[in-house]
Amino acid sequence: MQQNGKQILMNTLNGLSTGIIVALVPGALLNNLIKVLLPTWPSLNVILTMTSLAAIMLPVVSAACVGMLGKLSPIQTSSLALAAVCGAGNFHIGKNGFNAAGSGDVINIALTIIVGYLLIEMLGAKFKAYTVLLLPTLVLIIAGGVGLLTFKPVQQITTLIGLIIAQLTNLQPILTGALMGIAFALLIVSPISSVGIATAVGIHGVASGSANLGITAASFALAIYGWKANSWGTSLAHFLGSPKMQMANLMTQPKLLLPIIVNAALMGGCGAIFQVGGTATSAGFGFSGLIGPLAALNSWGQSSWGNIVLVTILFFIAPILLGLLSNYVFNNKLNYFSAQDFALNYE
Repeated sequence: MQQNGKQILMNTLNGLSTGIIVALVPGALLNNLIKVLLPTWPSLNVILTMTSLAAIMLPVVSAACVGMLGKLSPIQTSSLALAAVCGAGNFHIGKNGFNAAGSGDVINIALTIIVGYLLIEMLGAKFKAYTVLLLPTLVLIIAGGVGLLTFKPVQQITTLIGLIIAQLTNLQPILTGALMGIAFALLIVSPISSVGIATAVGIHGVASGSANLGITAASFALAIYGWKANSWGTSLAHFLGSPKMQMANLMTQPKLLLPIIVNAALMGGCGAIFQVGGTATSAGFGFSGLIGPLAALNSWGQSSWGNIVLVTILFFIAPILLGLLSNYVFNNKLNYFSAQDFALNYE
């Protein structure tokens, strides 16, 4: 094999992180704004269609990114993309053909890509002139078939995680808020969909608001921790898009999660103290698309200036201050991490 297991894993995680940003950020940036403008400009609905299509194409985009990082050939990369679509689970056979919805199960996409990647490395150039005939077929049938087989078990694992998180709502309110903040901060930087978990178990009210504040705390902190090593655009994408872009760095260096957990617990607790609410469909987004802040405003029933100021403090000022403070403590004082630990390269 030309690449070892660690290289394959890292290329898969980094490719997934990049694919998630590319496919989901357009919707995160535009969807809420477009929905507000639709009554005046109905023709803008085409943009919502385009961002939905981008999200549906997440498995293809992710596989393409993995292929580029692994320096795979066009045939190998395309074969990987076909297998990833089979494992994603967002395409379903209906009466009139295929129906597509959502971006798919990221964990199963990753598993399918890894199987396909390993198969490509094992086969190499053994087929020579017959590569274009045999490689796409074998990768599709074997890796895609594995993805189809593992989809339901992986979903069951995700559901179990969701049920465990749902039990947190039965605890003392401030403790519930802190634990919800931590749980969703960890979910947002993992291959598991934070939105999917929130929707599956119906998290609502203060639990939803605390979950969004935990994600927001993680988003701003990660942007601050790595801003010296990343471009301005990459740093902004952590909270305007998704902090899931740091997935590879955090999964390979779990110690980096500690300051994130501290920040998320504090902001989640604040969510309980100030009764920040939300719904099952708004939880899991954090600051992205302003979904968390807008849901918090709606939960209070009116958008008074006092409520707007409070949301601004909780979803913007406080997470930034916490990020700066924790960066000073963990980076400058304790030398627990460096900005380079959070470096991302999209060149």
